[in-house]
Amino acid sequence: MKYKYLAAALLSSLPLFAQAQTNVTIYGVMDAAVAVEDTDAPGEDRRTVINSGNQSSSRIGFRGTEELGNGLKAMFNIEAGVALDTGAADSALFGRRAVVGLQGNFGTVTVGREYSPIAAVAAATDILGQGMFGSNLSAFGTNRLTRRLANSVNYKSNALSGFTVNAAYSAGERTADPSADLVGVSLEYKNGGLYLGAGYHQYERLATGDDKEMAIGAGYTMGAFEIKGNYLEADLTGANNAYKNTNLGVAYTTGANKFFVNFQQQKIESGAKGNTVSLAYTYTLSKRTNIYSTYAQLRNNGRGVFGISSSSTAVTPPATALGADPSVFTVGVRHAF
Repeated sequence: MKYKYLAAALLSSLPLFAQAQTNVTIYGVMDAAVAVEDTDAPGEDRRTVINSGNQSSSRIGFRGTEELGNGLKAMFNIEAGVALDTGAADSALFGRRAVVGLQGNFGTVTVGREYSPIAAVAAATDILGQGMFGSNLSAFGTNRLTRRLANSVNYKSNALSGFTVNAAYSAGERTADPSADLVGVSLEYKNGGLYLGAGYHQYERLATGDDKEMAIGAGYTMGAFEIKGNYLEADLTGANNAYKNTNLGVAYTTGANKFFVNFQQQKIESGAKGNTVSLAYTYTLSKRTNIYSTYAQLRNNGRGVFGISSSSTAVTPPATALGADPSVFTVGVRHAF
């Protein structure tokens, strides 16, 4: 009971805290959708579900800065994921981002749980914004590329002639080999509507040999048209198991309407392959609110059992359903604050 009173007191104090510390911002995204999912697996029927985060992961965050003088700032950012369909929080309270650091003429240095150098390139070159079904988030996760780094020290340079450098070291914090340390770097270039990026990670997961992760991507915006593409690879230590993910998408905006088409191919060196075509649409109701819809269909070959990923959910056949062709249709609403 004491904890309930403490929580209530903290929540009631938030407006006063935000008022007293004008450099602290409370922000978030709330996204919910109705989806019809079909894994195409034997014995499994199509189902209708309520999902959270089919365009953007639902979240609440706190960020702020403090002027220290001579162009130096202290900064922090903590961000928690929320599942709107159940009200549950992520297993790690601030698992999305939890950093503190310094900003200045030298760039930005952060310590904590941070997005990886490769994540910056992948996010900037996904036409679906790493959100709607068919996004390149399918390239991240177990035995694939690394999106967030715990126990990390990170550096991002200020832009110089359009170029930005990201570098990171994530400590595995083990006392014996393999260390589980990860070292990564990426280079980004922006000039008007043009974006180019490339990144590389080396991860000491096993005692012999290191995993290697790579991302390259490009994008160009010309008026109402956008085109983006990327190639992502996780070459894990061991034979015949490299994972490859290729994306190419276009978007067109007219008034409050935006239309998207994306093609994605996933491959494993052993021969498994899956191709996904995604169609998406958003309609802007205000600066902070939009509605959206997505349809995606994946075709696996006889060795493939790949799935379709959105920002917070995925439609994936069971591992035994080789060759199954999952599909999904969703309609949702997204509000940012």
